[in-house]
Amino acid sequence: MKVTKAVIPAAGLGTRVLPASKAIPKEMLPIVDKPAIQYIVEEAVNSGITDILIITNRNKGAIEDHFDYAPELEERLAAGGEGKRDILESVRACARMANITFIRQKETKGLGHAVLQAKSFAGGEPIAVLYGDDVIIGEDPAIGQLCRAYEKYGKGVVGIKEVTREAITKYCSLKVDRMEDRVFSVTDMVEKPSPDRIMSLYSILGRCVLPPEIFGILEHTAPGAGNEIQLTDAMRELAVSDGMVGVDYTGTRYDMGNKLGILQATCEVALNHPEVGEGFRKYLKELAATL
Repeated sequence: MKVTKAVIPAAGLGTRVLPASKAIPKEMLPIVDKPAIQYIVEEAVNSGITDILIITNRNKGAIEDHFDYAPELEERLAAGGEGKRDILESVRACARMANITFIRQKETKGLGHAVLQAKSFAGGEPIAVLYGDDVIIGEDPAIGQLCRAYEKYGKGVVGIKEVTREAITKYCSLKVDRMEDRVFSVTDMVEKPSPDRIMSLYSILGRCVLPPEIFGILEHTAPGAGNEIQLTDAMRELAVSDGMVGVDYTGTRYDMGNKLGILQATCEVALNHPEVGEGFRKYLKELAATL
């Protein structure tokens, strides 16, 4: 079945980037001239996704505003003539990219609980899940690579990357066997493993495509690590019973819930930006000479 629906969990409190996220949703922090969440939405749209559900909380109305029309701003830009036309079109494009709807996660009970809020939205279809903290930039959209694997194998798919032994305890560890280039069979997983429970250094990072059965599993998934309902625990049930597919996707991942990740994304995207790239590259060279 073709994947046309996506969920973006964006209800986290952003504690790792305080105080910036006290009044501004961390998903709205900019990478040069676009908020992080717009890159995620664009990735989904460029992968053939037509319907997107963004899960927020009571303090994230700015995300809804960003993907809505702004009549007063658009009127002012339209009056600015040809010089403002490109800016006007970029502003309007935010509201036209896909059928975007929103729902609030009224209680912070973990990623699994957030995804469960999408059950009605999914309507018995598979859903792509794009984690709100993870911006992945590359020529071939990461979630599109996972969608193709889902359509080929008919199983749930997780986006995976090999991480360091020190980092694996902060993520999850997978039991994997290589099937073909960059594609693996996943038959078990553990969230935030202790050193003696590490299965491999492959971990799920930022993306997955899940079959409709995930919602029934989430409904009976007990709180796990951090006393939260962990999506990994529900996916483990899928992996053990039916097996899942792991795709070592191409593209550069930036952790936008992390201060260093935000700086890395801003710097690397700026270097390739058509408007500021040349000047920023010159500035960096001059700055590097003083370090």
